[in-house]
Amino acid sequence: MPRFKTLDQLSLAGKRVILRADLNVPVKDGKVSDATRIERLAPTIKELVAKRARVVVISHFDRPKGKRVPSMSLAPLAPALGYAIGTSVAFADDCVGPDAAGAVAALKDGEVLLLENLRYHQAEEDNDEGFARQLAALGDLYVNDAFSAAHRAHASTYALAKLLPSAAGRLMQAELEALGKALETPARPLAAVVGGAKVSTKLDLLGHLVQKVDVLVIGGGMANTFLHAAGIDVGKSLCERDLAETARRIAAEAKAAGKRIVLPIDAVVAPGLDQGAAAVTCALRDVPAGTMILDVGPKSIAATIAELEKCRTLVWNGPLGAFEHPPFDKGTVAVARAAADLTRAGRLLSVAGGGDTVAALAHAGVEDRFSYVSTAGGAFLEWLEGKELPGVAALSG
Repeated sequence: MPRFKTLDQLSLAGKRVILRADLNVPVKDGKVSDATRIERLAPTIKELVAKRARVVVISHFDRPKGKRVPSMSLAPLAPALGYAIGTSVAFADDCVGPDAAGAVAALKDGEVLLLENLRYHQAEEDNDEGFARQLAALGDLYVNDAFSAAHRAHASTYALAKLLPSAAGRLMQAELEALGKALETPARPLAAVVGGAKVSTKLDLLGHLVQKVDVLVIGGGMANTFLHAAGIDVGKSLCERDLAETARRIAAEAKAAGKRIVLPIDAVVAPGLDQGAAAVTCALRDVPAGTMILDVGPKSIAATIAELEKCRTLVWNGPLGAFEHPPFDKGTVAVARAAADLTRAGRLLSVAGGGDTVAALAHAGVEDRFSYVSTAGGAFLEWLEGKELPGVAALSG
């Protein structure tokens, strides 16, 4: 893990702190409908306020493509942010220029200001140094608490970090420390559960994990491609048949590296997603013609849990079945709850992330029972793939 400063290394009192947040949250009818990201950001802002910093929050919202789009304004988020941190939040109608400068100049110690959408300026996504210098002029220190945007080399995540004394916020710090413990210095054996629909979207992830982990559990539609590559008829299930050779290569690499790939040994099948009542459980070599594999079966569940019971660390990305459509959620729910129980017992460090993964764990009722659940989406995936994240690299520069 790259070395980086935290809030502990900064002298904050009376300083203008530019805080890069990710406030790209769902908004409906002008109100925040899911405040999870705001709530996770709140501890950093509260700490900055308590230490009498002058907090200048910057963020993107949606994709206005360098234009002012009223529906993509950050203005509605100021009240929600204020509610989360327990104090009022001022708002400026731009993130650079006279409006921003005037609002920052009016800040007193311990006050918070939210600037307008960074992406109203195309220079943000272009990582334009001139734009970054305009942002830097508004602060004395830079704190990045937007790990979810760290995979993008934008002006506010990369160039700006080079222009001011920089550190990671508490959310960024927690994310980096959790991922470091999970993949860089894990207690072994280390297992990865990787699910989801397609192998093609996770080739880099599988290629990296197969060198890192001791056990790789593959589920969801991805598993069908590996089963097909092994000569098993998966019927009309989702399957990337053109990637059979790729699946065989990954399996061979795992074997050569002394790692084990765990695939389903039975399945829950039905003619379609909307036909749960017709679901049956069968061995993989007995999948009825005209049906689809939509979840792992009870033997697969038991085998996966048995693997986790031997392990000390777990990284999870992707569901094991079509969990959004009961009864095809049983595999994901059962394994997630078992991992949560092992975590609670102190036997497993569990780190999970990715959009579908967060939703699946929430569906299982265990999103707060894993060691760490990342809401970072693309950044989490790129980290798991072993890629350097510009926003993290900039903090260590």
